[in-house]
Amino acid sequence: MNLILTIAWTHVRHRARQTLVAIVGVMTGVGFSIMMAAMMEGSQEDFIRTLVDALPHISITDELREPTRQPADVIYAAAEFHGLSPEVRRPGIKNPMATIASLQTWVPGALTPSVQSKAVLRFAGRNLTVSIIGIDPRTEADVSNLATHLRQGTLASLYRASNAILIGDRLAGKIGARVNSNVTLASAEGASMSATVVGTFHSGFRATDETTGYVLLKTAQILERQTGIVNELRVRTRDPMEARLISERIGEQTGYKSISWQEAQEDLLSAITLRNVLMYTIVGAILLVASFGTYNIISTITHEKTRDIAIMKSLGFRDHTIRTIFVIEALLVGFAGAALGWVLGYLLTRGLAALEFKTPFSDYNHLPVLYSAKHYFLATGVALMSSLVAGYFPARAAARLHPIDIIRGAT
Repeated sequence: MNLILTIAWTHVRHRARQTLVAIVGVMTGVGFSIMMAAMMEGSQEDFIRTLVDALPHISITDELREPTRQPADVIYAAAEFHGLSPEVRRPGIKNPMATIASLQTWVPGALTPSVQSKAVLRFAGRNLTVSIIGIDPRTEADVSNLATHLRQGTLASLYRASNAILIGDRLAGKIGARVNSNVTLASAEGASMSATVVGTFHSGFRATDETTGYVLLKTAQILERQTGIVNELRVRTRDPMEARLISERIGEQTGYKSISWQEAQEDLLSAITLRNVLMYTIVGAILLVASFGTYNIISTITHEKTRDIAIMKSLGFRDHTIRTIFVIEALLVGFAGAALGWVLGYLLTRGLAALEFKTPFSDYNHLPVLYSAKHYFLATGVALMSSLVAGYFPARAAARLHPIDIIRGAT
């Protein structure tokens, strides 16, 4: 085996310039593939962190998974009725505290009650329709990042004023409201109240920052004109990727519609999947191009070493040994290129992470990247595989050469 390695190393070293070109090709392919994977997966992780973690991972509403059967359908199974008014169902989740206690026994994460309401916000002659979310400040921080998004005030500020409200900074700017401003809320149920702005938040999503306000549970219940109503349970799981399975189990247990963040963001997740396919296609193309360089180098070495091959076969070297020599040469190029590609990929990734850019919609930001050993090993595996394939065919051709034909000059 030492003799085989010595011969392979002598061949590679003798063609130093061409070998260097092949190594640079593999290095470039590995380095840029690592950079692209870090950038694409980093942006995906940033998406999950900003969009998904900004809201609860699972929302359980008071909407039933299946519509309630009407009394006539229950009593007269064979009869068919038309024009009957559906039975009025009291809104809200039944026994919400008992439901929360039951779910807390097995759900890996945190739960909190909530009240969803719609209202018209009036201030300085402006009327805007907003979403009012009633929360419990003591547990809200466990299920969302609202506390970290606050620009002014805190969650505890909701306790410091009668009918206090936290509003998005874009909403505050649109109506000209500030902290301690008094606004009027009028719900669809006919309730009207004066509320005090005690803080503002910035989630980074325009629709949320322009149309959302947070109040205490009891304040939202007054707007809904129903004491004790809870029409949504909000859940944050330890692992966001398990939210869909947990959501299905919650729906089966409670009978209410449970929606995970994956279901709520299906379109965006489809776009991410498509982008990942595109990323791996481009990475594969880069590594494929690099493998052509390895193929050309090994083919050149094979062509120039035909007389050496004749001598080795005359000395008793078998076809298998000849193939092994040239395959090892290809792998040496692949290993050297992959090792240098690790360095190049890391430097490119660090360079991307250090870049600052500004868009019309945000302040200066850094490009999100993800450092993962998986990217390095995956790129190295593909590079070595392509080098192996690129070296095998010239090696097979070299092993088939007959020493008599070579000596006679037939080749």
